[in-house]
Amino acid sequence: MTPGARDTIFALSSGQPPAGIAVVRISGPEARSTLTALCGTLPPPRQASLRGLRGADGELLDRALVLWMPGPRTATGEDLGELHLHGGRAIVAAVLAALATRPGLRMARAGEMTRRAFENGQIDLLQAEGLADLLAAETEAQRRLALRVSDGGLSRHVEGWRQAVLVLSAQLEAALDYADEDDVDLESTAAIRDGARVLAERITAVLRSPPAERLRDGLRIVLAGRPNVGKSSLLNCLVRREVAIVTDIAGTTRDVIEAPAVLAGLPMIFTDTAGLRDGVCDEVEAIGIERASRRIADADIVLWLDEPALAPARDHIIIVTPKADVATSAREGWRVSARTGEGVEALRTEIVTRARSLLPDPEGIAFNGRQRDLAQKAVSHLSAASREVDLLLVAEELRLCRVAFDSLVGRAGVEDMLDALFGRFCVGK
Repeated sequence: MTPGARDTIFALSSGQPPAGIAVVRISGPEARSTLTALCGTLPPPRQASLRGLRGADGELLDRALVLWMPGPRTATGEDLGELHLHGGRAIVAAVLAALATRPGLRMARAGEMTRRAFENGQIDLLQAEGLADLLAAETEAQRRLALRVSDGGLSRHVEGWRQAVLVLSAQLEAALDYADEDDVDLESTAAIRDGARVLAERITAVLRSPPAERLRDGLRIVLAGRPNVGKSSLLNCLVRREVAIVTDIAGTTRDVIEAPAVLAGLPMIFTDTAGLRDGVCDEVEAIGIERASRRIADADIVLWLDEPALAPARDHIIIVTPKADVATSAREGWRVSARTGEGVEALRTEIVTRARSLLPDPEGIAFNGRQRDLAQKAVSHLSAASREVDLLLVAEELRLCRVAFDSLVGRAGVEDMLDALFGRFCVGK
């Protein structure tokens, strides 16, 4: 390998063996020579061919499909080789051991293949974040949104906004370069300011959509009320498994209990909390009540299993009348019985209906926290440009807007978060 050249890396890119097929990927300047050493003659580029793979001692390791893909038109933007092996543990271990003995090769670190794709311009930062979410997706809605982002759907919107700002900047530069200060075309500069305002409104409309984290991490559903109203029983019933201890003793639940669940394909985290009451002397129970109050404040939806007059004043609260099989009151709210199952399915349906209004559309655009902050910065600069009188300051605001877009897609200013992002990937990615 030439001095200063990048390492060639390899990794098992499929699931852990045993499996029907195991895919080993090799990326970097020594990919071609490595494939040649293993299988002799290379197949034509991008054409899978059956070859015998041999170690340094000439021993046959496996008969596998071999793919040779010269860069830069590859997944990583580098020379790339793939070995499609029989997926037994011994075969995979033998091939990886043979690769490890090759000079200039090393095992890839977590996310290093995808990081090289990003660094070589094969994907942008938005697509990399979408791929990380796609690999972690557990529900259909998560898969659809992550696939849309990893496939460049969000990137295309951002690039469209960036191009619009470039056009405004070019028009402004023309006005500054080709007109005297006393002869500036006021109509054209007014149109530039108006264009900045309209674009800010378009991006703001997207920022109003629910955050991507709600779909990625799960909607937070908190069950709350006084002690012994039936929160733990209803939690077990809603998630269809025993996750909380249920007794007739008030104050049994003293800490928060979380239970992930999927309702109608939507990810949710149900949280049972300590019963709320005043005058508690027990220190442990008091801590539990304080934690319950925080969870209620942070919840996306609260299931209130108590008198409606005691419910916290907030949006997205569902009043529930628990123990409907023994309750005699006719108070408002959803009547349910964890013991008989009365009303539970209807409550699940109501939760799903509320959840759909709080989750991002898998077919639309949704920003995560990092993306939202940068998009808001772009809006702030566009809004400032639309109000600014001094044309030089308008030009500067438009430039700062472009900087925000560049950070959004990873063209600049993102080094501090790359390790954290690519660390979310497995070694093979």
